[in-house]
Amino acid sequence: MDQKLKISEVLKKYTMIIALAVIVILFTVNTGGKMLLPQNVNNLIAQNAYVFILATGMLFCILTGGNIDLSVGSVVCFVGAIGGKMMVEMGISPYLTLIAMAIMGMLVGAWQGFWIAYVRIPPFIVTLAGMLMFRGLSNVVLQGMTLAPIPDQFLVLFNTYVPDFFAVEGFNLTCFLVGVIACVVYAFIVFNGRRQKLAKGYYVEPLTGVVIKMAVICVVLLSFMFRLAQYKGIPNALIWVAVIIGIYSYIASKTTTGRYFYAVGGNEKATKLSGINTNRVYFLAYLNMGLLAAIAGMVTVARLNSANPTAGNSYEMDAVLHRRRFRIRRHRYGPRGYRGRNPYGRAESGHEHHGRGPEPAEGGKGRRSAGSGYL
Repeated sequence: MDQKLKISEVLKKYTMIIALAVIVILFTVNTGGKMLLPQNVNNLIAQNAYVFILATGMLFCILTGGNIDLSVGSVVCFVGAIGGKMMVEMGISPYLTLIAMAIMGMLVGAWQGFWIAYVRIPPFIVTLAGMLMFRGLSNVVLQGMTLAPIPDQFLVLFNTYVPDFFAVEGFNLTCFLVGVIACVVYAFIVFNGRRQKLAKGYYVEPLTGVVIKMAVICVVLLSFMFRLAQYKGIPNALIWVAVIIGIYSYIASKTTTGRYFYAVGGNEKATKLSGINTNRVYFLAYLNMGLLAAIAGMVTVARLNSANPTAGNSYEMDAVLHRRRFRIRRHRYGPRGYRGRNPYGRAESGHEHHGRGPEPAEGGKGRRSAGSGYL
């Protein structure tokens, strides 16, 4: 019976990963192995970089209580239109254009965040209006035309590759060594985090399961980097994605501000009564979404080598559906029970309840709070 429960828990926890593995295997078999050719793996990164960027920002909107931003596709198009107008028609430096695009994205996010956080209009209504408004403004800026080509100084920031410092013919050794280093760093973070949790009396997963999961992740990562090394190496778009995911993973799991998003999504009223400015949390979520939509606009313009009024169509659905690719680690207070300190430094014993739903019985598992597990 316990074995069946463990298998059931694993299937529930890793449903999306299992589904992804099955899809990759099916496409690889049906294409005769072409799915995993080095050049195709590189193309998949270039074509889906915007998805990872937008999904990272969408995660924080979802953490505030299941909200989403329907306007991100239109914001990508609008910011891209402004960037294309500045570089192609006005001849402004690509580097100044990058700054202007980022500022414009933040202004859009601040505009929508104001109505959501302080006027308390539902996010669905505000972002639906934004989707229509910014799509229309994109057509106004571009006058229904495509602006191209984009200057090379802009394209080189997103479309080129990290050079091979070892100059090995036919194989980018730098790319593969980066994969090895990433695996070593990942293993250190996992074991160090486990050691710290044990020292504080927190619940930790069995060592066997941790090692197996870590080994699988490292094998997949090394295989992925090996394929990239067989082509041109690490694309710059992957660097952008990795940096963004790394920064926001740290914010969500290691900072007080990041914890506020989980708290608001779990129980906004209790969070407000505890002294947290929930309006500011909502505002930051959509301000951040505007910034990441601007970065996704930069990536899209570089990949297409143009700014056009149809860019960004359905990007909001891609971001929502792919948000589960990112697993933000959270401490599992409460459901397992522990004796130590909570995130605010107060001594605790037993368990602590977070989020909606009934409190778990003492020592029981109960219901996970909003934001736990895969998001």
